[in-house]
Amino acid sequence: MATNDLYLGAVDLRCEANNTEHHTIEIDTDRLLVRRGQEFRLNAEFKHRAFLEGKDQLAVLLDTGPAPSEADGTRIKLLSSRVKWDKWTFSLQSTPGHIHLAMHSPPSACTGHYKIYLILYPSGGEPVQQIPAGDFYLLFNPWCKEDAVYLPDEDLLQEYILNENGLLYCGSNANINPLPWNFGQFEKDVVDICFQILDNSLPALKNPLADAQRRNDPVHISRTVTAMVNANDDKGVVLGRWDGNYSNGIAPTRWTGSLPILRLWSTSGAEKVRYGQCWVFAAVACTVLRCLGIPSRCVTNYFSAHDTDGNLKVDHYYNSEDYSRMPSKRKDMVWNYHSWLESWMTRPDLPPGYDGWQVLDPTPQERSDGIYCCGPCPVRAIKEGHVDVKYDAVFIFAEVNADVVYWLVNKDGSKKELGVKQHQVGKLIITKSAYADKREDITHDYKYPEGSTKEREVYSKAGMKIRSANTQQKDLKISIKHAQPILGSDFDVYFTVANHGFMDKDVHLTLSATTITYNGVILTEVSKRSTTFMLKAATVHKEVLRLKYKHYGEHLSEHNLIRLTAMLVTKGTSEVNLKECDVALNLPQLAVKVIGEPILYKELTVQIKFSNPLPITLTGGIFSVEGTGLTDLQEIKSPTAEIHPGQEIVVNVSFIPSKTGLRKLMVDFNSNRLRDVKGSTNIIVRRA
Repeated sequence: MATNDLYLGAVDLRCEANNTEHHTIEIDTDRLLVRRGQEFRLNAEFKHRAFLEGKDQLAVLLDTGPAPSEADGTRIKLLSSRVKWDKWTFSLQSTPGHIHLAMHSPPSACTGHYKIYLILYPSGGEPVQQIPAGDFYLLFNPWCKEDAVYLPDEDLLQEYILNENGLLYCGSNANINPLPWNFGQFEKDVVDICFQILDNSLPALKNPLADAQRRNDPVHISRTVTAMVNANDDKGVVLGRWDGNYSNGIAPTRWTGSLPILRLWSTSGAEKVRYGQCWVFAAVACTVLRCLGIPSRCVTNYFSAHDTDGNLKVDHYYNSEDYSRMPSKRKDMVWNYHSWLESWMTRPDLPPGYDGWQVLDPTPQERSDGIYCCGPCPVRAIKEGHVDVKYDAVFIFAEVNADVVYWLVNKDGSKKELGVKQHQVGKLIITKSAYADKREDITHDYKYPEGSTKEREVYSKAGMKIRSANTQQKDLKISIKHAQPILGSDFDVYFTVANHGFMDKDVHLTLSATTITYNGVILTEVSKRSTTFMLKAATVHKEVLRLKYKHYGEHLSEHNLIRLTAMLVTKGTSEVNLKECDVALNLPQLAVKVIGEPILYKELTVQIKFSNPLPITLTGGIFSVEGTGLTDLQEIKSPTAEIHPGQEIVVNVSFIPSKTGLRKLMVDFNSNRLRDVKGSTNIIVRRA
């Protein structure tokens, strides 16, 4: 090339300016990360002479996918032109020594990793130079009206895309336990891990080209993510386990954020991370989808049915001899709570009316199209009973609407129906509010008011038989009350039996307390008592069952749940009454205190205090600390080998904040007999 010929030099991707405009500056300032349907700008340097607009020509080549090809649409060649919303375009403006490019992607472009090449045609002749100009990630754009994930509320975008911290919910509907969670979707390496997850999915491994072409579709992406977050069929991220044996991994309740899970999976070469349960699956999927640009939120459904055969009912069996709950031969169960997530998108693959929030459930429960995934399914389809709508509407409808049928099984195997509970499942459905660290009740999004005419219509539409068995008013009524107990304490449960009839009743009452897991598995009966008495008309009988820590403590699951059951049999009749109540024991909270002023890139110390609430000595105490923009996961051993009953221990942990603004530090304490004690604190980091 002659010294006076036009020559392309360095290219500036203007990462900081572009990323700021595209709401990706939190991810990186040194890499280009842009959102589709929105302009971004580049600068190219020219040497030896000026670029002559109208005479010289510049083309842009974009490559994406495993084997870029113009025929497949994964190699895109652009010539300068006016903006066309449905195509990749760019315009240019020259200044002495430079040319400024304004790039524009269509709002339906495929998300993913793109490489940029600039091709120079001096004086409109043959191309004389092609240079690599860098690369970028293209993400979904919920700020763009033409994008399928467009969400027009800035407050909701702040929460469902930009908020790296959130709250998950567990416990019971009578004692809801908020669990702070670090989503961390804007940590520098997470975007790479998200696309690594997509690249390891079964569709991508089976047909990489076809998968690359479908990465413009949030329906395809979100369904792929629900399959890949669990490790049941593929190179997925998290392996689920519910039996309490986590010796060769990390207990699901230990996790306080998605980052350690995603990083462990990525650095191990896509080796499954042990272990997760429903809220972990939902939170990790939420991190991935928020990072990719799809508005997402975690949801908890209290009393969630797991209906394996699609008959929209769950059967519970009791032994007629000792009135104990019998294990179900099928996997049909009612979970104390179950977490999934919702993502916001249009559904052009469905008839009109199904845009908006879509249910996605990455917990591996049942197969869908041959693999463990669930959704996306429109929330509106669930509310209206449209169970023929894809994907997996029958299963999700049952999760919030199934009938629970109770049976008494005799010694000869015959069984008697005790009753049907039509309003036990889907008692309460909640998510974190977009406006504060508090919960929002979204039950009304999923179902009409219990017992309403509209609800009955939906049941019928969904194919549910509206049961009328045992709906007559019974004379005898059982109630169960208790104070909210703290783990480690002894506590009383008060059972009341009222006779609202006009006749005396000769009754046999059996009371029991059983430890259970949150997904309904029965563990150990820790207390039981039976009594027979005459209950006179219009009177009330009370019984007290005292539960002692020394009896229940070692039999609890990591979820600290006890099921209370009262079975009342009226002698000489077929009348049987049953009442159940699940108690979530409260854990103590860690006290977390910031020492000093939180300044960017300046060491900060936090003090953590823990008091042993149990009547036994704890050993093997360890604190885990993490927070987006504050610190990666740190583990600190207890300063004493033994922590005696009532003893307080204090540890200090130091770190250097790497991001400004409102941050949340999450702390977890574990020991041999007390696990998953949580604490958190908000930290506002300022520049020096």
